[in-house]
Amino acid sequence: MNKEELTRWALDNGWQMIGGFPSLTKPSSPKEAIVRMVFKATLVNLEVKKPAGKWDKVSGQSYGKIYPDSDTALPLGLGLETIPGFTMLMRENRDRMVFDRMSGAAKF
Repeated sequence: MNKEELTRWALDNGWQMIGGFPSLTKPSSPKEAIVRMVFKATLVNLEVKKPAGKWDKVSGQSYGKIYPDSDTALPLGLGLETIPGFTMLMRENRDRMVFDRMSGAAKF
C-alpha cells in the first residue's frame, strides 16, 4: 500500500486529519490526537502520544511491505492488528464519525 491508499483507508475507517497526519483521538477528547500515521518518503511510522505530550514511534514499515488483509482490509505489516486496544479505539473513532455524520444530516 502506498501513502494515498493508507490515507484513504484511514479516513474511511474513523481516522481524521489532525496536524496533517491521519490520527485517532481519545473518545473523551475528539480533537486531540493520540495515535497518528507519519508518512516518510519510503516508509510509514505509527506513533502514540505519551501522557507528557511526546510522540513515541511504536512501529514502522516500508510501503512495499504493507498490504491490506483480504477479509478486513486492515493494513497488515504495521502492527495495527497486534497492538492491544487499537482495534477498539479505531471502532470508537469510526462510530463517532458515523454518528456525527448522521446528526449533521438530521440538521438540514
